[in-house]
Amino acid sequence: MSLDTAIETKHIIKKYNDFVAVNGVDLKVIKGECFGLLGPNGAGKSSLMKMMYCHSVITEGELFVLGLNAKKNFREIKSKIGVVPQDNLLDSDFNAIDNLRLFAKYQQIDDYTAAETIRSLLKLLKLEDFANSEIETLSGGTQRRLAIARALINSPEIIFLDEPTTGLDPQSRLWLWNFMKQVKEMNGTIFLTTHYIEEAEELCDRVAIMDRGKILCVDQPRILIKQHIGDEIIEFFSNPVDLNYYLNRLKEFNYEYQVYNNMVLVFLKSGQDSKKIFDIIKSEKVTVRKPSLNDVFLKLAGYNLRDE
Repeated sequence: MSLDTAIETKHIIKKYNDFVAVNGVDLKVIKGECFGLLGPNGAGKSSLMKMMYCHSVITEGELFVLGLNAKKNFREIKSKIGVVPQDNLLDSDFNAIDNLRLFAKYQQIDDYTAAETIRSLLKLLKLEDFANSEIETLSGGTQRRLAIARALINSPEIIFLDEPTTGLDPQSRLWLWNFMKQVKEMNGTIFLTTHYIEEAEELCDRVAIMDRGKILCVDQPRILIKQHIGDEIIEFFSNPVDLNYYLNRLKEFNYEYQVYNNMVLVFLKSGQDSKKIFDIIKSEKVTVRKPSLNDVFLKLAGYNLRDE
């Protein structure tokens, strides 16, 4: 494991009885980057992340976090990382500041250092007015900021965020985006899972798309868009009678496409002429647009709904 590597997995597997949730994943996260893990429900994202922050036992394979073997050095790893779970997991028996004090004791931080750190974090995360508030009185956005403060109390080298903006209003989501950018500017390493593709495109240096326990692709968002989609997308709707005709014509001219119900998405690569498509298509609903990471996700993971 090189010195610039924050996390490395080697053919890691996670099984729950006979069910394989993570199936032979090889992944490397570089120090100082924001790395996003995307995938539909049931893809194995949470199972993979929980092994990384030593909350779940590895079934097979090797996992190293900050150069430490997760099978042998899980206590030391936990002292060097911060975790923001999707459900916050704040203790409702304590108020906001006591939640932070309790976690500082768990991390074996001395009282003076803990008090100074908590004071700084309350200011940084705009929680000073809520320090003595009971947890159930806090809004979802405020609870999420408190969970982030808790994760930062030990000055972690890696922060794990599981669906960090789920359920937040637009203002809270934007604030959190800006905060994560600040963390990255300070050379902090962020590993996040998210269902919001635009969030990954906005924040992440690199992303991995995961489905059915396997990693389908890993790279910078713009490179994945270029590689899997191309320069433009032409969308059009077809009635069922004409659909096969259009698809055969697209195949004839070697256009790559994807069909969802009666909608056809044609992926234009560099050098391909869009005029030929307009000569083929006779549809009143035609859209030409730039591709996004969302298109890559849907192309690789599909459009079908998944259960949790």
